[in-house]
Amino acid sequence: MSSLPFDPTSQALIRVDWTGTRAAGLVRLEAFLPAAGQAYSRTRNTDLGPDDRSNVSALSPWLARRVITEEEVVARVMATHGFVKAEKFIQEVYWRSYWKGWLEMRPQVLTRFNQDRLALKHVVAEDDALAERLRRAKAGETGIACFDAWVRELTTLGWLHNHARMWVASIWIFTLDLPWQLGADFFFKHLLDADVASNTLSWRWVAGLHTKGKHYLARASNIETHTLGRFHPVGQLAETALPLSEPFLETGPSALPVGEVLFEERVGLLLHSDDLHPESLPLTAKVVGAALLRSPEIGPVDGPKNKFLRRAEQDACTRLEAKFDVAAPLMASLEEALSWAVGLGVTEIATPYAPVGPIAWHLADLKRALAEHGIRLVRLRRSWDSRTWPLATGGFFKLKEKLPNLVRDLGRI
Repeated sequence: MSSLPFDPTSQALIRVDWTGTRAAGLVRLEAFLPAAGQAYSRTRNTDLGPDDRSNVSALSPWLARRVITEEEVVARVMATHGFVKAEKFIQEVYWRSYWKGWLEMRPQVLTRFNQDRLALKHVVAEDDALAERLRRAKAGETGIACFDAWVRELTTLGWLHNHARMWVASIWIFTLDLPWQLGADFFFKHLLDADVASNTLSWRWVAGLHTKGKHYLARASNIETHTLGRFHPVGQLAETALPLSEPFLETGPSALPVGEVLFEERVGLLLHSDDLHPESLPLTAKVVGAALLRSPEIGPVDGPKNKFLRRAEQDACTRLEAKFDVAAPLMASLEEALSWAVGLGVTEIATPYAPVGPIAWHLADLKRALAEHGIRLVRLRRSWDSRTWPLATGGFFKLKEKLPNLVRDLGRI
């Protein structure tokens, strides 16, 4: 029986309420639970279209920001179906953690991506033909009906079925012959659930760069099958293209950063949009002040991604205030955050650990600024991440084979 004050209906499963609040995420979770077992395993690869998301969870926007947590989602699914019946869905939840751990131990991959992305923008500015091809792709005006429909869905709703994401990336790279880095950039600016690791590494995987020589080719027959005949781009796709290659890049894993701990009894708590669930943070001190460092707009300011994020941040501030009985203002800049922290009169500021990416880089700048005032910024890494990230030294299989132990131990975290 649901512990939530509502009665989910089939409509709640078919149509997704893309509101960036914890309440909306929990409604979606509860609606999806009956379908999270063997039904998900059988039907998950089919894209039924934007008007019917009954065969997938669509929880990724809330999970990406930890408005709801991986631990609570897996625990609810386990309680409903058990591990064997729900293994495929549980694997999908852990994939996001795998990507984060993989990139955390190889930040140079993200550095290379950013260098290439910025350089390509200059190339596009000087190449009118490439610029026009890129414009048509982003506008959904390529003449490939399925690709154009998915692009419009992405820019309108901010979400795509996972199989559609793979098809779009493959068509972008191998049929339209566009740089994968600009495709990843395009996705990141529009997807509600885009995180740096999942987005960047998934595009690298499709291109054949993540697993050298193993790429993903969109095929007309596969698209026809898994869209139930809505699309059949026969003769329009490059179905024999070779994987991409790149200049040598060392991708051997380095050690994970050592976990940090709080020493003081009184701390400030600074939240950010990589982790918006303060209620479950591993805090060992009294929170005497709280704030949220607002993320800058990436992509269209009034687009679905930024609307979801702004609502999620407001919701997190409300929950911060309720949890710790303190005011929780939004900080628009590092300077504001620094002034707030100094004004608290504490020597430690706790913050959720941010995986490698823009937020982590901002926090590194803040850490240095706080140190000049004698204040430690302590990055609290969750047990979920500390247990899964070290298993991302190679392929996903190493983590996959540990799943029975990982889920069995959830109650002990």
